[in-house]
Amino acid sequence: MLRRKKIPVALYLIMALVFQVVILSGCVDQHQKKANTDKGTDARLIATSFATAQLCDKMDMDLVGVCDTYQNLPKRYKDLPKVGMAMGPDLEKIKELKADYVMGPNTLEEGLSPKYESINQKALFLNLKSVDGLYESATILGDKFGKKETAAQLNEEYSQYKKSLKDKYKGKKKPKVLILMGFPNSYVVATDTSYVGSLVKELGAENVYSDQKLDFIIANTEDMNSKDADIILRCAHVFPDDVAKMFAEEFKTNDIWKHFKAVKEDKVYDLDPDLFGMSAKFNYPKAYKQLGEMLYGDK
Repeated sequence: MLRRKKIPVALYLIMALVFQVVILSGCVDQHQKKANTDKGTDARLIATSFATAQLCDKMDMDLVGVCDTYQNLPKRYKDLPKVGMAMGPDLEKIKELKADYVMGPNTLEEGLSPKYESINQKALFLNLKSVDGLYESATILGDKFGKKETAAQLNEEYSQYKKSLKDKYKGKKKPKVLILMGFPNSYVVATDTSYVGSLVKELGAENVYSDQKLDFIIANTEDMNSKDADIILRCAHVFPDDVAKMFAEEFKTNDIWKHFKAVKEDKVYDLDPDLFGMSAKFNYPKAYKQLGEMLYGDK
């Protein structure tokens, strides 16, 4: 078990919200529904997450509002009105912008959909839980907002990249992988349906916790050890510096970790939070490159 740290009440509230979203995300219908085109390129749109804004930029789409984020937004959106963080957008600011749609990842649909309904705001939730989902979302935006050719070009480029990726790792021995998603004072296990899990699966590795219903699950260390993972990947959902310290302390002070195969063989890796977050972004080739080095020793 983790040793609890004293952290501010405000941080507990943030983490409670994050954890609720994480666990409930598996209950959301992840299948995209095609919608009728309305207003096309003239639609007033708001992107409520960084990954969504990046996708809109790739699709050459104009926005009227964008999320607050610690990441560098595409230049064309930097001076737009900000509508708050992805998990807690400012409804009053959204109302002021009179948007036709707000857009964000469908992992947040469970918590945000009722809030948007309360202000009669239409919302479009996109499947950004995998790279495949990212490009499927590009197709949906293209169909809905008059960018079909742009979406088709992006998908063709991805198709070629994906084929080369499959060929590169075809026939290689599959390592067994344990993925931990950390918060400042706790962690959960990431399954194949999480973003990081989808990357690991795409490279042909075996996630020791596969689950088609939930993105993240809670497991005790004894059960984790019994899975005999070759590699442990540690990633952060929020506050990456705090999470890195948490993992370092946990692995140092909890004696059970020294019995893990991956720990014995020094195959525990901390993932770059800019590459391995909760949503697929267009820096995924760098993510695949780093994962290839960790999983197969590629250089």
